[in-house]
Amino acid sequence: MMLIGRSTGKTTRKNVRLSPEQWPEETWSEDIELMRRAGVNLVSVGIFSWALLEPTPGRFEFGWLDRVLDLLHDGGIQVDLATATASPPPWLARAHPETLPRRADGTILWPGGRQAYCPSSPVFRERSLELVRAVAGRYADHPAVVMWHVSNELGCHNVHCYCDVSAEAFRGWLRERYGDLDGLNDAWGTAFWSQRYGDWAEINPPRTVTAIANPTQQLDFLRFSSDEQRAQLRAERELLKTMVRQPVTTNFMVGMDIKHMDYHSWAPDVDLVSNDHYLTAADPQAQLGLALAADHTRGVAGGDPWLLMEHSTSAVNWQPRNVAKLPGQLRRNSLAHVARGADGVLFFQWRASRAGAEKFHSALVPHAGPDTKVFREVCQLGANLKALAEVRGSRVDADVAILFDWEAWWGVELDSHPSVDVTYTDRLAALYGALWRAGVTADIVHPSADLSGYRLVLAPTLYLVRDVDAEALHRYVQAGGTAAVTYFSGIVDENDHIRLGGYPGAFRELLGVRTEEFFPLREGEQVRLDDGSVADVWTEWLHPDGAEVLASYTDGPLPGVPALTRHRVGAGAAWYVGTRLDEPATDRLVARLVDEAGVRPAAPAPSGVEVVRRRDGERTWLFVINHTEAEVRIPAAGVELLTGARCAGELTVPAGEVAVVREDRV
Repeated sequence: MMLIGRSTGKTTRKNVRLSPEQWPEETWSEDIELMRRAGVNLVSVGIFSWALLEPTPGRFEFGWLDRVLDLLHDGGIQVDLATATASPPPWLARAHPETLPRRADGTILWPGGRQAYCPSSPVFRERSLELVRAVAGRYADHPAVVMWHVSNELGCHNVHCYCDVSAEAFRGWLRERYGDLDGLNDAWGTAFWSQRYGDWAEINPPRTVTAIANPTQQLDFLRFSSDEQRAQLRAERELLKTMVRQPVTTNFMVGMDIKHMDYHSWAPDVDLVSNDHYLTAADPQAQLGLALAADHTRGVAGGDPWLLMEHSTSAVNWQPRNVAKLPGQLRRNSLAHVARGADGVLFFQWRASRAGAEKFHSALVPHAGPDTKVFREVCQLGANLKALAEVRGSRVDADVAILFDWEAWWGVELDSHPSVDVTYTDRLAALYGALWRAGVTADIVHPSADLSGYRLVLAPTLYLVRDVDAEALHRYVQAGGTAAVTYFSGIVDENDHIRLGGYPGAFRELLGVRTEEFFPLREGEQVRLDDGSVADVWTEWLHPDGAEVLASYTDGPLPGVPALTRHRVGAGAAWYVGTRLDEPATDRLVARLVDEAGVRPAAPAPSGVEVVRRRDGERTWLFVINHTEAEVRIPAAGVELLTGARCAGELTVPAGEVAVVREDRV
């Protein structure tokens, strides 16, 4: 893994996850030599080492870890030391089988994988904190340790537990949220289907039921589950803060289709936001998903620089078809994260494992050894990142915000909705992709974020929205902003209760429209608009109520009914997109929105060329990542940092290459 500059040094850093316990000790010295060749100067250690650190309850063995940390320090390599609580050892489940998680149907999830624990278990919490106390007590002052790493990918495999321990914890969470049963019954709408509760003991998690589980019960259980995982993070961090002086982080999973942790709420609990990201190998345009994940992570970090804690040098092992990265892709992927705000580029793993579930996952040192494409590219990346050290601490320029809320994601994908084809990330990805193709950078932010600094705000499928956040978007438009809201937004409040009076509910006044009925389309059915656009999945019987009609349906169930509108509100304008436009129509729509809002790309660039600008005061850096097979020329003036060459007005970037220009001040 690699980091761009930290307060502990002025050079670009390369960081890897090191698992020395998996390798004979005679390889450790070779590891240090290879790390130095590659430019590695920070390693994460001990992520899954609980069973070795505490082989039996209360008996700790630190000798091997002492030798590893001393060896790394002697080699000039710093350490991000894990609390090692990511997976309990088998002895914990044997002694306390009640710590094992259960599925909604009661199935016990046994040891043999990882994260085999109930997140609400007081026994797990107690034993894990004893481990944290022991590790921190021994290594708080070790000169190699510069950062602490809580657990690992919290909630990746055990976010939801339906056992009796979790049920009792869920009841406690509900008492705190609602105060009394009357409040809960009102929020859950329990008058329906005779669900009214008369005693807290009657309430359980939404286990497997005969019909459809109460939707607000499901929503609250998702909130509770995220909070329980966050509670483990907070418990470990709070203990660490009494014992250590170094910053504390944990690795989020923004952009990996991990939908059940609300990272906006977690961000205050870490000293710096860290994220893991792996390409979707089946997607030939996976670089677009990478960019979205990076921009979203930056949004979670409040615009501050962040840390890429994990990505892969080449193929992973857990997708159906694990495609290897082509020559140059490792470098493009890594520097794309840097372009979008990462001050560190880290990899899992150092050496490709010989055994275990991830033995076919790529590494910095492959099974074939250092005389390989991967290791040569790793060394090249190390040199590149060292050349970019001056970029650290800078922020990314973005004039567009896309509103994102994990609770809206949970809500929109509950069961018994108008169409299974309406999913939360669909319109997010579509609008983001159109911006990416136009060279426009966007922040992905929570609806409660300050919007005043943006020229354009997009709200895709914001099904669940609080009054205060809907009102904030209204004020933003009134003050002169441009906003666009897509279908199935503003429909419910935070309790998943329908906002009455016509859709789109919370945004009806802002958008100047009223929908009386949804008309979702059949699978594969398409409709056409009178501006030439093609759409599918969704239509609705919409009435303008002050809005200007920009396009209407020409066929389908609602010929002549408006599909796209624009409403003047104060000094700004709010657009409504009432159907699922295809990609060309989405690109045209976004081009109109960007033009109206006065948004400009970081630099003019052809399709497939990524352009992003980072800024620190008056200093700016233009990142150009050429994903195409042709050389491109980009207007730029300044010093290209990776080569040291000067460009006077025009930058040439060969096919598949990356350039970073420290721009001349004007």
